[in-house]
Amino acid sequence: MAVNTDITLRNKLVYQVFSRQHNSTGTFKEFIKDLDRIKDLGTDYIYFLPIHEIGQFRKKGDLGCPYSIKDYYSVNHEYGTLQDFKELVSEIHKRDMKVIIDIVFNHTSHDSVMLNNYSHLYYKNEKGELSNRIGDWWDITDLDYSKKELYPVMFDILKYWANQGLDGFRCDVASFLPKDFWIEARAEIAKINSKFIWIAESVHASGVKELRDAGFGALSDSEVYEAFDICYDYDIHHHYLGYFKGENNLQTYLDSIMFQESIYPQNYVKLRFLENHDQPRVASLVNNFDKLLNFTAFNLFLKGTSMVYAGQEAQASHHPDLFNTDKVDWSKLDESREISAIINKIITLKKEDSIFVNGKFNIRKMYIDGLVHITYENEKKTIHGFFNLKGVDGYLKLNVPELEHELYKNILTGENVQIFQGNMPIYKKPVILTILK
Repeated sequence: MAVNTDITLRNKLVYQVFSRQHNSTGTFKEFIKDLDRIKDLGTDYIYFLPIHEIGQFRKKGDLGCPYSIKDYYSVNHEYGTLQDFKELVSEIHKRDMKVIIDIVFNHTSHDSVMLNNYSHLYYKNEKGELSNRIGDWWDITDLDYSKKELYPVMFDILKYWANQGLDGFRCDVASFLPKDFWIEARAEIAKINSKFIWIAESVHASGVKELRDAGFGALSDSEVYEAFDICYDYDIHHHYLGYFKGENNLQTYLDSIMFQESIYPQNYVKLRFLENHDQPRVASLVNNFDKLLNFTAFNLFLKGTSMVYAGQEAQASHHPDLFNTDKVDWSKLDESREISAIINKIITLKKEDSIFVNGKFNIRKMYIDGLVHITYENEKKTIHGFFNLKGVDGYLKLNVPELEHELYKNILTGENVQIFQGNMPIYKKPVILTILK
């Protein structure tokens, strides 16, 4: 971990937004109207996909990919002006939330303004042509960080945006850039804002190996953590999706989460998510509302920073296109209020109790397939979370004291939870209990 990482980030909620698809106009001005609802989820940080002008040469789709950036200093006219964005930042801050934008420094578009003055700082293939190291990313061309004179050019971009009142960066494919670049970048921005946070899209292990096998550098998560506060959960994401594909069982995925407890620094912070702009909507994988509620609660309850992709709280099952107009489906937002409520309750619980920062985190071995049991423990109490991911029935044996004059309460609902002779019924909805020692 970066030496000054604040581990209370484990209690925060990041809300991811693709401005183009979020509302009818896709503008910053219209987005302001949704801020109060987003705040009510318990959101701490609103993270925007790249907001910059998109390259048009070799673009994908009708509008191009937001990760193919033409001008790092610009604001995409689709969304509004720089003044519109600054107004949005101000409105977010008024609601005691913070702002993160996507920083895409591995590559630019083929018609980037940087090529006018810095073409010598771009990666070239064996023919001396502008190129990239990932074959299907044909709409972009890579920068070359082996040339250290690139560093101050990119630092100036970071400083510019930090001075617009931002609170953090999410750095695209951070594993593909040199570690020393990120360490120096963090130090530069700390001069502007010492509380700035850094989220790394640390990539899948297969991506790291692919680049290393091709003769390029790529960072492991442990290396990325030296510069960043939060790393993506992609190191084990193949086991999450593998469960839905039938490639591995649920226990394999749970074991991989616990494996992270021993391979990363003690104060590590992972970004926990069920979906994002690159990954399938969880509602397309889970078509039962109670199970969806359990998956939502399970993921939020994990140790780490939580992220919700806009539309997830409305059971949106369609994954928005990156290259064309393809709006988020908000039609089920009202009937999904229970999802929004559970997001708020779990995030609020985590913020109010230091056990979620300093307590011992554990995922118990499943005695009943599909029932996930997570605990946080300190010297005074244990907080139990039970998440019925498969809709199973029956009873779970618990080694907890029986209460003579009162019943245990489900923190999420306030309803009584029956425990008799150490047996707890398996409920269809998520259950969180506090057991005092």
